[in-house]
Amino acid sequence: MAVQSSLSESVLGWSIFTFILLVILAFCWVYIRKFQSRQESEVVSTITAICALAIALISSALLPVDIFLVSFMKYPNGTYKEWAANNETRGQIEDTVLYGYYTLYSIILFCVFLWIPFVYFYYEERDDDNGNKCLQVKNALKYTIGFAIVCIVLLLIGAFVPLEAPPRQNSTQWEKVQYLFEELGSSQSCQIWTPHCPLAFCHLGIKEEVEPSASLHNSGPLHAPPSLPPLAPEEIARLLRRKNGLAALSFSISTLTLIGMLAVITYTAYGMSVLPLNLIKGTRSVVYERLENTEDIDDVEHQIEKLKTKCKDGRPLSSRDRHNLQELEGKLQVLRRRGRHLEIAERNCCTKVGSALRPFKILLGIFFILVALLFTVALFISNLDKALHSAGISSGFIIFGTNLTNPLNELLLALQPVFPLDYILITVITMYFVLTSMAGIRNMGIWFFWIRLYKIRPKRTRPQALLFLCMILLLIVLHTSYMIYSLAPQYVMYGSQKYLVQSQMPSAGATSGNATFGTTRICDADAPEDQCTVTRSYLFLHKFWFFSTIYYFGNWAFIGAFLIGLVVSCCRGKKSVIEGEVEADDSDISDDEYVH
Repeated sequence: MAVQSSLSESVLGWSIFTFILLVILAFCWVYIRKFQSRQESEVVSTITAICALAIALISSALLPVDIFLVSFMKYPNGTYKEWAANNETRGQIEDTVLYGYYTLYSIILFCVFLWIPFVYFYYEERDDDNGNKCLQVKNALKYTIGFAIVCIVLLLIGAFVPLEAPPRQNSTQWEKVQYLFEELGSSQSCQIWTPHCPLAFCHLGIKEEVEPSASLHNSGPLHAPPSLPPLAPEEIARLLRRKNGLAALSFSISTLTLIGMLAVITYTAYGMSVLPLNLIKGTRSVVYERLENTEDIDDVEHQIEKLKTKCKDGRPLSSRDRHNLQELEGKLQVLRRRGRHLEIAERNCCTKVGSALRPFKILLGIFFILVALLFTVALFISNLDKALHSAGISSGFIIFGTNLTNPLNELLLALQPVFPLDYILITVITMYFVLTSMAGIRNMGIWFFWIRLYKIRPKRTRPQALLFLCMILLLIVLHTSYMIYSLAPQYVMYGSQKYLVQSQMPSAGATSGNATFGTTRICDADAPEDQCTVTRSYLFLHKFWFFSTIYYFGNWAFIGAFLIGLVVSCCRGKKSVIEGEVEADDSDISDDEYVH
């Protein structure tokens, strides 16, 4: 019976994930096809962009599943369900989620360092090589090898370089030596004992016994405690390979998450302000824009005729007049193309439907801006809590639970009794970050410092720009998990789990003695280790202390970027109904896809 219940609970969680997966694939196909240029579309780049975007969204959907599974192991009264009463069963479910993270993160590494760079450079070399496919593949592989080398270096650093927090300055020499060997070998090195080699230093090539400090033991060499059985060399090697492999993957993903933090500060913070305000302000009237554009065309044509009258008698124009004439003719060309686009937009049924849905857009925009302000306040309180109650930089500003009232964390905890509102909310929060990131990239384009590389426009986005877009979203999704943890730390750690606290009180009446009472509490850092299960996502987020420190300061930068973006978005006027469709550097040929 317990096994059947375990299977049903797991199937429920993964069924929800499968449904979300199908929705994500459909969304990715529609989104890529919406922005993809019809003239430059290629099958390989399209498939790559759709798969990369789907992987990014699937990775973000795994966090709610992680929280759902650890929460569903317990009843609301704090006791484990029958199928989860066994530690081995709980471990299998946790390992399933952990393997899900490993698989998706490994695929992300493959996409970022191999697949996307190869496809990107393949299309970059397409025009220069005049259709020579072999030379295109050769040059693309040459550039991709550089990315592969970077990936290998990150994996080696994570596997073998000491990256944990160093011991305190007042530590004994024995503790410093112990720390060094633990880091270069394995975190299990001080827990693995063999009859021939104390402290399992044999795998590091150290055969002699090590004298510990007097502060740890009174005297004599260090011997294995009798409670720990000796392990075979094969088991020790297996544990070391597992630890080093996981550390390598975690360090590589954390490095990409750090880059994703920069993308979040740049694009997501701006998207959180520009998306709701654009919905509230709406677009300009297409009729008024056409009238204004017609007046501009007449004005430019009049200026052109005025310049051309200077050379009617056969005299050549001066260099200044020729330059002005060239600029005016280019401006006239853009205005005429703009007029064609406005005419198409006026006849488009989507424009009429958008006007009819105007009240709904305003309400949606107000909701989004309130959500953005809620996130900002929650993030500020969380960072303030870390600044006041954490151990500081050396610990990565890590705190267990919450010491200040966090509105979003309290909201998630309040929704726990009404299943499945809390899981729906955490899923909506995750997708909100992804959608606002897309909005930020859509409005800003893709930049490298002050250089604008690509524009993201409907039906006119180049394949390289779509690949860049998907890579940025992959990096943003990696950092989204830490952002959500910062917004609701206690809920992301334990979900809706509760535990039972036994207390004794003197019983009233004739019989003397104590009565035992059970009190239900929400899981936090004070809970017994065997009563609350930490999500796998939390363990990934705090693998390396210095990354947590950088993320902490990145949250402050995110708050500042959001406030700046909010001010800029408020000061800007309404968008054009054909925003981004007509640019001076476009060609007339590119209008064909709009006409048909």
